[in-house]
Amino acid sequence: MTASLPSPETGEDPWLWLEDVTGEEALAHVRERNARAEAEIDAIADPRSGGAAEAVDAAADGSLSEHLRSDILTILDASDRIPMVVKRGEFLYNVWTDAEHERGLWRRTTLESYRTDDPSWDVLLDVDALGRDEGENWVWHGAQLLRPAEGEPYRRALVSLSRGGSDADVTREFDLEERRFVPESEGGFVRPEAKGDVHWIDADTVWVTTDFGEGTLTTSGYARQARIWSRGTALADAQLVFEADERDMSVFASHDQTPGWERDWIVQMHAFYDTTLRVVDWTGGADGADATDGADGADGSGPSLTVVPVPRDMEASAHRDLAILLPRSDWQVGEDTFAAGSLLVADADTLLASAPEGPSASDLHVLFEPTPSTSLADLTITRGTLVLTILEDVVHRLEVHYRAEDGAWVRSDLYPELTGAIDVRAVDADESDEIWVTVTDFLTPTTLLLGDLGEVPEGGEPSELETVKASPARFDASGLEVTQHFATSEDGTRVPYFQIGRTEAGGAEKAANGAPVGPAPTLLYGYGGFEISMTPAYLGTIGKAWLERGGTYVVANIRGGGEYGPAWHQAALKEHRHRAYEDFAAVARDLVERGVTDRDHLAVRGGSNGGLLTGNMLTQYPELFGAVIIQVPLLDMKRYSHLLAGASWMAEYGDPDTSDWEFIRTFSPYHLLAEGTEYPPVFLLTSTRDDRVHPGHARKMTAALESLGADVRSWENIEGGHGGAATNEQAARMNALMYAFLWARIGADGGRAGADGGAGA
Repeated sequence: MTASLPSPETGEDPWLWLEDVTGEEALAHVRERNARAEAEIDAIADPRSGGAAEAVDAAADGSLSEHLRSDILTILDASDRIPMVVKRGEFLYNVWTDAEHERGLWRRTTLESYRTDDPSWDVLLDVDALGRDEGENWVWHGAQLLRPAEGEPYRRALVSLSRGGSDADVTREFDLEERRFVPESEGGFVRPEAKGDVHWIDADTVWVTTDFGEGTLTTSGYARQARIWSRGTALADAQLVFEADERDMSVFASHDQTPGWERDWIVQMHAFYDTTLRVVDWTGGADGADATDGADGADGSGPSLTVVPVPRDMEASAHRDLAILLPRSDWQVGEDTFAAGSLLVADADTLLASAPEGPSASDLHVLFEPTPSTSLADLTITRGTLVLTILEDVVHRLEVHYRAEDGAWVRSDLYPELTGAIDVRAVDADESDEIWVTVTDFLTPTTLLLGDLGEVPEGGEPSELETVKASPARFDASGLEVTQHFATSEDGTRVPYFQIGRTEAGGAEKAANGAPVGPAPTLLYGYGGFEISMTPAYLGTIGKAWLERGGTYVVANIRGGGEYGPAWHQAALKEHRHRAYEDFAAVARDLVERGVTDRDHLAVRGGSNGGLLTGNMLTQYPELFGAVIIQVPLLDMKRYSHLLAGASWMAEYGDPDTSDWEFIRTFSPYHLLAEGTEYPPVFLLTSTRDDRVHPGHARKMTAALESLGADVRSWENIEGGHGGAATNEQAARMNALMYAFLWARIGADGGRAGADGGAGA
């Protein structure tokens, strides 16, 4: 077999034709590989069924993939899941999917009813029925409700729907009283399919960012214009307020509906973590007004825009009279330095009045400052408090901050009895100090609690937490434990990771009687990008498909994530990307050195940026792994910035069309493939409808591996978008194929022999 590999020197790419997403030849190639993967994996027998490990009929009771699919789908469709809600007015809103409603029901209930075991739900929209009626494969993308005048019910909503789960979607106005979409012929707001958004300003006016035609999108494929659209007018006639540069990533516009504190914002996103925030002044002539080319208001004909005077890498927002500031690099203000990863507050009007020079240090107050072991994981704002979720070596705790009568800020620990992963959300930040609190862990099902901090700003205590809902266990966790460990990366950095399985610290898996049973089948998961932290979450489907069957699961907190704040992320950017991969490899080696597993029983899994991670594990560290899972991945880092939203990630990886290619090529898996290398078995999964990360990455990598004679298979879901699946049924099928492959390749006893004795690649 002659290898057909891309050439980083000449730029030749023998598999470029596979980037034609819906091309007939490319789709025929995809269908053939789907059928081949399904035939191989569906033929794996389930040892639990008592059958031998030989090929079985895909529909037979002994098929491992069918058993896994059924188990996973049962969990995903379970009627006793917690229906998470959002409060608007007197109602709690929820989107619910199950076996009868794959696409979802948009519904609402009251808090009183929600507290019961069997709430009474009022269905507003049946997405499945809508799709059938309109001949569309609609996937729910969300709804935004317009806050009505005081005493009036909520009536107007902007509903977004996606075809097949793609990022591009449509927005349509929905009447909550009449339970119908308001057509354009009646003045309803309808935004055609594109990547963009619509936000209420008032009952007859919205912000809109979308594709307005030639020249109105950025090179990343996102909207670059923010316009004001009035009811009854054509979308094309919407008033242009701001236009970003074509090389920017995107522009967003929104309206803060908080009564008495209404504001309008425009966010010009130059790149990830590089933004200019503007506040819109409807009276015109504001100090610090930004006369931007292409924006009405530059000549006094429309609103003026004031740039919020903070560094471009800072996350800034406002709540009532407060400006909330989160610097991502050290911020020098006069003679004072505010640390990256800290939380600052200021008076919003004072901050804006300081434009363009910026605030003085005396205008700023520090509520949180990171340490080498702590970072700010989340911030929740209620009417009168700020709730901080803090990570300390990837373990959560809560603090609450409020202003006393004299204006001084007061801090106290909040609900210190809580353990595990803690998530806090305001019930209604404009109306109350109530909070939803969810608590979970890898082995502990989620509990939803309700608390009230209303007495805290008066110097009182928070209410006792009320348990509102609790999810039942989805798998047998008896004999399982969670432990945290630290691996040492190549440059000496300590890298934390969680291990979940039947293990003892530093020892191999034990049987029920305590006798060693050999290396555990171990699945190592990671992400390592975009400052996203990998924190504990209940392993419902993973627990059923992997842990309950004897596997060990590991989550690595490698650099590139946000576990230790912005510095942890920045340590693996661009030319330092190798550190994320060195961290992940260090965790893999540590698992082997500690006796948890060995190379033949160790697999890795990652998706999106995590797919780039596992692609580099395949190409740079093939000797460490017995199997590799690569999902919705980036892999061709020479062309990534020219494919779909790829240009928006150059702040993370670099620009391959410049001298940056010299370091990017060192972590471009598609270009690191080499003849004569023994690659472990690999499974690539993607989605045709993924309009964020191009499916061509996975298609081309599969073809190149095939040309090398590698043990590779791929599976591409036609729907699903970047998530890989648009319905629970699709998600169950996709994950069943993945786990069946893993059990066959790294399973404890006879797993590899079972695969070799069946239908191999």
